[in-house]
Amino acid sequence: MVGGDIDDLPKNAANYTALTPLWFLERAATVHPTRTSVVHGSLRYTWLHTYHRCRRLASALSAHSIGLGSTVAVIAPNVPALYEAHFGVPMAGAVLNPVNIRLNASTIAFLLSHSSSSAIMVDQEFFNLAEEALRIWSEKNRDNNKSFRRPLLIVIADVENRDPKEVRCAEERGAIEYERFLESGDPEFSWKGPEDEWQSIALNYTSGTTASPKGVVLHHRGAYLMALSGALVWGMNEGAVYLWTLPMFHCNGWSYTWTLAALCGTNICLRQVTAKAVYTSIAEHKVTHFCAAPVVLNSIVNAPPDQTILPLPHVVHVNTAGAAPPPSVLRAMSELGFRVTHTYGLSETFGPSTLCVWKPEWDSLPPETRARLNARQGVRYVGLEGLNVVNPKTMVPVPADGATLGEVVMRGNVVMKGYLKNLKANEEAFANGWFHSGDLAVKHPDGYIEIKDRSKDIIISGGENISSVEVENVLYSHPAILEASVVARPDEKWGESPCAFVTLKPGVNDDDDDEQKRRRLVEDIIKFCRSNMPAYWVPKSVIFGPLPKTATGKIQKHLLRSKAQKMGPVPISKL
Repeated sequence: MVGGDIDDLPKNAANYTALTPLWFLERAATVHPTRTSVVHGSLRYTWLHTYHRCRRLASALSAHSIGLGSTVAVIAPNVPALYEAHFGVPMAGAVLNPVNIRLNASTIAFLLSHSSSSAIMVDQEFFNLAEEALRIWSEKNRDNNKSFRRPLLIVIADVENRDPKEVRCAEERGAIEYERFLESGDPEFSWKGPEDEWQSIALNYTSGTTASPKGVVLHHRGAYLMALSGALVWGMNEGAVYLWTLPMFHCNGWSYTWTLAALCGTNICLRQVTAKAVYTSIAEHKVTHFCAAPVVLNSIVNAPPDQTILPLPHVVHVNTAGAAPPPSVLRAMSELGFRVTHTYGLSETFGPSTLCVWKPEWDSLPPETRARLNARQGVRYVGLEGLNVVNPKTMVPVPADGATLGEVVMRGNVVMKGYLKNLKANEEAFANGWFHSGDLAVKHPDGYIEIKDRSKDIIISGGENISSVEVENVLYSHPAILEASVVARPDEKWGESPCAFVTLKPGVNDDDDDEQKRRRLVEDIIKFCRSNMPAYWVPKSVIFGPLPKTATGKIQKHLLRSKAQKMGPVPISKL
């Protein structure tokens, strides 16, 4: 080739720009400036409004010397300010740290300290929680002879739902009200994208299923690719109307915060998620899409008739992840008219990064078979370059026989940068050039993977592995059971045996004072299990009551495991 080799052509300002989802917002404001971007109660913003508000936020943060190298924590439910922070904070060059609102003050203090947060945006409902966290952080620094600089504190007023006295009280204690803070910023602020797409955009701490949360650091490149990949594999169209049932603080709303700007869609904020609110929003706002954990789908399926709007006025697409959904729930959602896409992923992969791609030939199969196929975790997203199930010791892929257990591993551009300040965890997570999920799965002959359990959740009874997920799937099909979670309990004979914690459906008699009825119900559940699973899978203990959950609806199995341990071994003579 005259003039040099074909690969000698250099990058330049005209042909190369670092990837970032921030440009999606600028485009939405240009293409659809008057289209509704965000709805929260009676509040309505257009894409031009949202763009100006995000630039104001970036400008105001910059005026307080918050930029490259800074972290901004946000403690808030699904309100417009949290959506705006997904753009405004990185527009200032800073890193967004959305905090789980269900964490206690001590844990939040750890997150704020560990991330060295320079500013905290907090919804007025959680202001006292933030102050308590700051007090704990300050005291720990003093005990360790470290200096403490109080972060910039911004209180988010929610005029739709909250008492204005809370905001005045917060201002008296040194906080700046969010709208006033925005007014101090420039709506024409000249923001810049990152010079390097590897620059951090968000810091998400693993939620409360472990004792020691790890800070997952995400980059602009991955956020850009996942925002587009999530829309592509789900078939989301331009102008989609998206209901925020999934917390934005969880994996940045599975990256759909940025997707909605790319699609110039409409965000419907939902501060509190109930089945009634979901159905009402579908009817009122013509919602086309929402994401939710299986436990939320279960509440929608089992909602009382007076809280539903059926038949649905139009097709609603649902993306579910966070735990393996029971086939019975998937089938029930389908029968109600929802079109459910099953995905799987982790905070470390920008949220879901595999999905159960639906095949047209499945349409003619019986409903039970369709639901079982759709319960698998499937294949990789378009934006994920590598996915496999391997022997974690040898890294050899397991055979595609649907039976051999291995660990799910991933690699590609939608895998995190790493865990903040945690070298040992990074070495373990990225061993042998793959990200290790810690999830155990099988690979089916068609290449689809199916999660059987977390490695720490597998039950080993008499030397046999028992998948808690498969036992739970059977329990969910019992007519009296609303929710179920199975963990290992010590067993005098077998070492461990399944212990089922179940929540009964409304109207089912589980009166604590009627021991005889409860015993009959336990016997009925165990009899049902014996008819629908191998004998060694059958739970030897059934405990009734509400199940502890994270803010995203994940059942906190570590708490149930602890409870089962405290119950002591199942005696040899027990059922």
